[in-house]
Amino acid sequence: MTVAKAELHVHLGGTMPPELVRRIAERNGLPVPDGVFAAPDRFAYRDFLDFLRTYDLASSVIRTAEDYRDITYEYLTGAAAEGAIYVELFASPDHARAVGLDDEEHVGAIAQGIDDARRDAGIEARIVAICVRNLGVEAALRVARWAASRPHPYVVGFNMGGDEQNHPPAAFAEAFGLAADAGLGCTVHAGEWAGPESVRGGLELPVTRIGHGVRAIEDHGLVEELAERAIVLECCPSSNVVLGLYPSYEEHPLPSLMAAGVSVTLGSDDPPYFGASIGGEYELCREHYGFDEELLLSITETALEAAFCEESLKARLIQRARQTV
Repeated sequence: MTVAKAELHVHLGGTMPPELVRRIAERNGLPVPDGVFAAPDRFAYRDFLDFLRTYDLASSVIRTAEDYRDITYEYLTGAAAEGAIYVELFASPDHARAVGLDDEEHVGAIAQGIDDARRDAGIEARIVAICVRNLGVEAALRVARWAASRPHPYVVGFNMGGDEQNHPPAAFAEAFGLAADAGLGCTVHAGEWAGPESVRGGLELPVTRIGHGVRAIEDHGLVEELAERAIVLECCPSSNVVLGLYPSYEEHPLPSLMAAGVSVTLGSDDPPYFGASIGGEYELCREHYGFDEELLLSITETALEAAFCEESLKARLIQRARQTV
């Protein structure tokens, strides 16, 4: 039986494979912007910042609530086919507003996709609102206020992505404070394209998880702090290797972080951009690091315990996961 999987780090807009980008663009009567594809089945980008540009261009074809529902449904049912039982989707109100959708349409459509995927594939999912740090502090505050208003029971967390190197976490403390005070779970992208100082900055925020966080390995004291504080790292090995952060899976620090007592989960980040999937992340840990079924299940349990969903759902999912080994 396949080990049950749980995913805490995936960007909803980044789940669209090229075929779905083209299908949505055609439905909306739009051309796919120039420069999105390097080949019919492959996105074009040179480095991380260029990847962000391509991501925004591909996302620009999304125009309707139906689009968001379909993207959500197709990703979740695909993840379920690989054994995933729970996913937290990073959803950007800024991207939705940029194409003319209001917040209610945006979150309602994602929620409909979640409900339909549960009905058809038995998978559960929740929404983590994500702000984009390079859009500035005021934009982050708007997303935090929106999420803090509890616009839908499926909105359970707050996050920040974007250009980490040029926008350190400290400037966004107020936004995270608003979210945390409203009872939302908080996580932040850090320690990917900026070094361990980025993770240290993230730890000044009211977070229980760090997105990526792998550059912490460069600071032994920081690794000890992560372990002592039980901060969970949302690790995305394929994303890190494909984007060139590490030259190979063998040089990725995930096993070393685990050996040092740091809690980790697995995520596919923006899966079609990196040839990834949640099932693939579990499989590469088996192939490259020798993780057995018991260890992989422990990663799933870590993810479920660190999830931002309601405690009753966590308990049901953990019980379900344990029945798969």
